[in-house]
Amino acid sequence: FIKTDYEEDKKNVIAFYNSKGYRDAEIISDTIYANNKNTINIDFKVSEGPKYYFRNIIWSGNYIYTDKQLAAVMGIAKGDVYNKELIQRKLNFNPKGMDISGLYMDDGYLFFRINDVEVAVAGDSIDVEMRIFEGEQATIDQVTITGNDRTSDHVIRRELMTVPGEKFRRSDIIRTQQSLSQLGYFAPEKVNPNLVPNQADGTVDI
Repeated sequence: FIKTDYEEDKKNVIAFYNSKGYRDAEIISDTIYANNKNTINIDFKVSEGPKYYFRNIIWSGNYIYTDKQLAAVMGIAKGDVYNKELIQRKLNFNPKGMDISGLYMDDGYLFFRINDVEVAVAGDSIDVEMRIFEGEQATIDQVTITGNDRTSDHVIRRELMTVPGEKFRRSDIIRTQQSLSQLGYFAPEKVNPNLVPNQADGTVDI
């Protein structure tokens, strides 16, 4: 029994309920007591609450892409089971496909932001408004390499998809990470892009 793991697991239980539409689920009480000298028992009392569904998804602040285009990327239909984790995955990082942030950031909109807000709850149905700030497209200013003592910097630079003067694209960052990892000089987890955006002049240093 590890106390920190136990606290994290309680959060995971609620996250599981949330992913199945039980938005109001909560653990009302939990009791830990001895079973014998080597083991313990844990009792949970859970309130599941009602199961919710998506009703309307409303887009605001979008000018570059239409509601229809954004809805196609989002892929959530009226009547689908309400899922908070799914919303975040579709907005910010979807390992299995395109997400809303990726759509914008692959077209240079590094300063893009989006917030999901529940604007109405009617019975078992929820309306969610997606509030967007698109900002301006960003251009890459400087690309700096640090921490390299395995090879010449020019070997690294010829693998870069991120070139000064070019429009910023998130997909280029990902492809550059993959290319540098495949060189064999660096462990993949050691290739860490650090973005330093300057919204005042619409540039980003990498």
